Amino acid sequence: MPIRISGVTLQDKKHILYAITDIYGIGRPMAAKILQEIGISPEIFARDLTEKEQNTLREYIEKNIRVEGELRRETSMNIKHHRDIGTYRGLRHAKHLPVRGQRTRTNSRTVRGNVRKTAGSGRKSSDQKT
Repeated sequence: MPIRISGVTLQDKKHILYAITDIYGIGRPMAAKILQEIGISPEIFARDLTEKEQNTLREYIEKNIRVEGELRRETSMNIKHHRDIGTYRGLRHAKHLPVRGQRTRTNSRTVRGNVRKTAGSGRKSSDQKT
């Protein structure tokens, strides 16, 4: 039976180290740290975990780590806070522009709504008489 943690069904065919990265808020370094603290080998496939190991993993993640809905809510509240107090970051978020100093002259055109078509040679079509 597949493992469900924080509302996410983990894939059985993956090693547990990579399977728990499907949970929003857990990357590879965090996954390795979690498995080391619990004492589960990272090379075990998710389908091979015992019921006890599944429960300890589920309890550890739900008690100690902010994941999924709670983390998404916190992130959106942080962005809303920046927008409300009028910081530069908040204004960039509100305008849907890059926030962390990326250039906007050449990149991020699709984000800005400035999609340019490639220019042709400028010649008229051949159906006109010269």
